[in-house]
Amino acid sequence: MTDSSLVARSCTSAHALLLLPSPAPLGACELLRGAPCPLYLLLQPSLLRTCAGGVRGGAAPFVADEWNPWEDEEVEYNSALNKKREAFKQYMSKIEKNKPKKYKVQIWGKAAIGLYLWEHILDGSLNPTDKVAQWREGQLQSGKVDLSFYTGPAVVQGHVPLDMNSLVLVLNGREEQKVLYSTRWLKHVQALVQSHTVSHVAVVLLGNEQCDNDWIAPHLKRNGGFVDLLFVVYDSPWVNDKDVFQWPLGVATYREFPMIRANSQLITASRPYLCNFLGTVYKNSSREAMMHELKQSGLEKECIIAARDKWLPQETADSLRRYQTALVQSELTLCPVGINTECYRIYEACSLGSVPVVEDVLTPGRCAAGSSSPLRLLKAAGAPFIFISNWKELPAILEREKMMSQEQRVDRRRRLLEWYSGFRRQMKERFTEAIEENFFKSG
Repeated sequence: MTDSSLVARSCTSAHALLLLPSPAPLGACELLRGAPCPLYLLLQPSLLRTCAGGVRGGAAPFVADEWNPWEDEEVEYNSALNKKREAFKQYMSKIEKNKPKKYKVQIWGKAAIGLYLWEHILDGSLNPTDKVAQWREGQLQSGKVDLSFYTGPAVVQGHVPLDMNSLVLVLNGREEQKVLYSTRWLKHVQALVQSHTVSHVAVVLLGNEQCDNDWIAPHLKRNGGFVDLLFVVYDSPWVNDKDVFQWPLGVATYREFPMIRANSQLITASRPYLCNFLGTVYKNSSREAMMHELKQSGLEKECIIAARDKWLPQETADSLRRYQTALVQSELTLCPVGINTECYRIYEACSLGSVPVVEDVLTPGRCAAGSSSPLRLLKAAGAPFIFISNWKELPAILEREKMMSQEQRVDRRRRLLEWYSGFRRQMKERFTEAIEENFFKSG
């Protein structure tokens, strides 16, 4: 019997290798327990054959007895492996279940206050950085919400990549022409809701300065519309902190007032002027009374004053630089009322550490009255401003200012900048929590 005529069956240390003649008789492949495994066969895999695989020399295959000496071990091993797989699957499922949920929301900025929302409140960046770019976008995470923002003239209806079903629309409703433009955007979004492309909608609205915002009321869900949430600027009587929230006016981003990062020089540098006012003085307005008090007291020369009799909608690079310089060089910024008590100047002064002196007077219109009005939002946040009800108080305020030490001024400036930073964080939390609660509370 030669090596080539042997059929080999593999063995372990506990089982012998059975050498069988070829062809092997039916049933001859029984394993002989206790027989030694020939080493030369273990070292020559080419000589190994299994009974079930057939025979050499073209002989007809035969059927061996079905017996697997490792069958019990394999069953036990597979059972243990399946248990481990199931345990791992349950473990991963538990991790996924306990993982904080993430929600996605898209913001379309179709009004300049969208930049205040994105850059100043949410602290987001935009690409490209060029402020006059036709299309700008950015992404950030706030709480459980992943936000994406699109703005610019090229952001037009039907051409924004809507890859989520929750949307925030930033609109301007100050005047009739702006309302018509905003209404067209609302109708576009309404069509998206009706087609089930969008499920949740919020609006951030630069409201009318006299709080005349009736045009948007039919669109609110409370009135049978599709807008779940409204964030509105000025002291609207609709505010209930449930589906309508008050929103800050912020800085004049439409005039390219920048996001200012506070630094030590902004806090500690000496400021040569007591106050500033660069703006329009309207006929028969309280601004005329303010200018009269400054001139009569002789304190006008200790302030930076640049009055004009006509409002200019746009800043030049030079006028913006002069304005920012005036804020940085003044301890106080005079903030007389306009059509509304709330004005951009208040927030711009806060950005540069100049304390706003605010005329605390309710202006005509439909804005909410009451002990906390006007400037309800800022007062509730503990704004460290100087509030006056009559400009006759101004000379005494400026005289007290002259008596303050540099250390006192620096400390007050630091507190103002810290407050404003905290206020913006508070608005970010309010915005995010309202979105989470109203859009995803059932998720």
